[in-house]
Amino acid sequence: MEQRVLVIGEALIDIVESADGSRELVGGSPANVAVGLARLGHLTALQTRIGHDPRGARIAEHLASSGAALTPQSWGDAATSTARARLGADGSASYVFDIDWRIPVPNLDGIGLVHSGSIALFLEPGGAVVLEALRHAARGAALVSIDPNIRPALVGDRDAALARFGDAVRAADLVKLSDEDAAWLYPGSQPEEVLADIAAHGARLVVMTRGSAGAMALGPDGILEVPAWPVDVADTIGAGDAYMASLVSSALDDPMLFTSEAAVERAMRRAAVAAGITVSRVGANPPTRAEVDAALR
Repeated sequence: MEQRVLVIGEALIDIVESADGSRELVGGSPANVAVGLARLGHLTALQTRIGHDPRGARIAEHLASSGAALTPQSWGDAATSTARARLGADGSASYVFDIDWRIPVPNLDGIGLVHSGSIALFLEPGGAVVLEALRHAARGAALVSIDPNIRPALVGDRDAALARFGDAVRAADLVKLSDEDAAWLYPGSQPEEVLADIAAHGARLVVMTRGSAGAMALGPDGILEVPAWPVDVADTIGAGDAYMASLVSSALDDPMLFTSEAAVERAMRRAAVAAGITVSRVGANPPTRAEVDAALR
């Protein structure tokens, strides 16, 4: 029977500002991962917090159009959160957030994998709920994946954020982080040192993305590097989320992922293609399984 995935985390509206004006797009790192997983063919639900307003309705419609479900507990009375994204000349994005993160305890019955991270893991009061859900999943039979996706302006006290990350890693099977995350979490450390420390906390597979420089992993046989998939960049919104969704997809599809270097390399190549397709088009618009398969032929 196909495993069900529960993604826990923020869904919001990206208000994207550029030289051409502004536009509103559905975003939020965990929401993007949920959409990415659904487009890759997995039974995926998102637990988040959105309001009974037009922006909340738009998020629900966006998820449904990709085949991702929204848990009933996701609806709340407060307004739907927003992130104002300002695009640079190179397509990179910087963010200003307006978010209130309060969620009920998730229902993990029948869930095969739980994913979370980003604002949802660090912003209180919901962050504590997320951590306990990850711990509960880890005590059971479910896989756990996290992507810290650090937003320094929102994590609050640095020591508390570092402790929260360490606690989450101890519950995780799969951790993906960016080189920017690594610089904040482990200032002055080399990539290999970062990967080794996270693995020492208990993660079975750790992957660090480095933009156009590709990705590096610490897998069952040591360090492995896989290049980025070369494309013309429209913008970078959602690239890391597409990469994360593809890694999670591989964890669900391939039982050898945590024990075979060849499986890790395959997963990283698929993830590089997924991220490459995403950056080649505007906004957080991850690929379908068919698109990834076609690009790899």
